[in-house]
Amino acid sequence: MTVKRIALAGNPNTGKSTLFNTLTGLKQHTGNWPGKTVIHAEGSFQHNGENYILIDLPGTYSLFSNSADEEVARDYIVFEQPDATLVVVDATSLERNLNLVFQVLEMTEKVIVCVNLIDEAEKKGIQIDEKKLSLKLGVPVVKLSARNKIGIDLLLDTLEDMVKGKVITSLYRMNYSEEIEKKISEIETKIIGLFGAKLPTRWVALRLLEGDEKLVEKLLQYLDTKPSEVTANEIQFSVHS
Repeated sequence: MTVKRIALAGNPNTGKSTLFNTLTGLKQHTGNWPGKTVIHAEGSFQHNGENYILIDLPGTYSLFSNSADEEVARDYIVFEQPDATLVVVDATSLERNLNLVFQVLEMTEKVIVCVNLIDEAEKKGIQIDEKKLSLKLGVPVVKLSARNKIGIDLLLDTLEDMVKGKVITSLYRMNYSEEIEKKISEIETKIIGLFGAKLPTRWVALRLLEGDEKLVEKLLQYLDTKPSEVTANEIQFSVHS
């Protein structure tokens, strides 16, 4: 039976770990990510006869590889390409948490936004229209309280639909100036020439434009080839072409 791999992302203090524990219970184990001191936690669960592995990514505020935590979370979504990514946000601080959501949407279209702590939001008089938010973001949005197990069934049903290809997404995309968009398009063409269409080409192009040296190193590892075959200079074409 095929096991679906699900990534769990989110800012610190959004209840991400609580959701991880609620979904996996005691069926989890921890270790370190390869070559890192960052804790790696994953667990398993079933829903409607389907088996899932949930990978709890480090809690981060961004995915720009400024720290080991950010690098681990970013690389897993981009290079391991999970069957879906759950992004947990705090219903009481939604605007601040959306920064991470937008970054994940640049990396993958298989995203479900989990608006957690809705019970706390209601106590503060905060109302969230998940349907309108879903329409704006172009991906499913589920309100829940992981601590009180509110919304968990809906989340699992939505996840099942996504991994089975029943969810059509229309991602929100940040648009830049005409000059930058032209450059992105040129780089995407070259990325496809080097890597095919497996990677999120727009995201890679944006990071290369910013001169992300760590990404260049990771791309070389991803190719699993010798520098004489594909060099860092070839990958850094975006800066010079």
